[in-house]
Amino acid sequence: MSEVIAALRQTVSSLHGELTRYGLVAWTSGNVSARVPGQELLVIKPSGVSYDDLAPANMIVCDLDGVVVEGDLSPSSDTAAHAYVYRAMPEVGGVVHTHSTYATAWAARGEAIPCHLTAQADEFGGEIPIGPFALIGGDDIGKGIVATLSGHRSPAVLMRNHGVFTIGKDARAAVKAAVMCEDVARTAHLARALGQPLPMAQADVDSLYDRYQNVYGQSGR
Repeated sequence: MSEVIAALRQTVSSLHGELTRYGLVAWTSGNVSARVPGQELLVIKPSGVSYDDLAPANMIVCDLDGVVVEGDLSPSSDTAAHAYVYRAMPEVGGVVHTHSTYATAWAARGEAIPCHLTAQADEFGGEIPIGPFALIGGDDIGKGIVATLSGHRSPAVLMRNHGVFTIGKDARAAVKAAVMCEDVARTAHLARALGQPLPMAQADVDSLYDRYQNVYGQSGR
């Protein structure tokens, strides 16, 4: 198990570099976590540490109540939210949080992003929903994430007045959802600035989602 955790520390540390690469975070905001397979544990970044200083050795291992199991630093302030998601959604292997600019602008308006793009239909299967307002620190954010995404095809939720949370089968999938959420949010904003975006038929959204999830890419992905 120590080898599995060591590998996840490396993965989670490296994936934070994708958040900066795609401009999804500023200063020390944002976080990536991963579930430890077969264990009631997660790996997450430490709180308030510069992205330049993140390394596998300073990733924090917590139990699914957010209690530190391994690590010398305090875990992310969003750890309780991540832990709640893992407890409530056993299929989730990775969680990401960002304050990416365009998606967070939609969150500030308390507005879901309607599906006007084939790329959004592919990745999110429809609108990107808006979740409730909740204060940072406890598991209220996690409760809002789970309540909003349970039964929803979208792996992303815009938490009102806060930012973006994404889930995935693993941490990399959750990072991809965060990248795509910001891309969709930016394009949707620009389309609305130009006029009224054209609607898409639900049957077309369903067809695009099914193709992308089950046919697109190598070996069916």
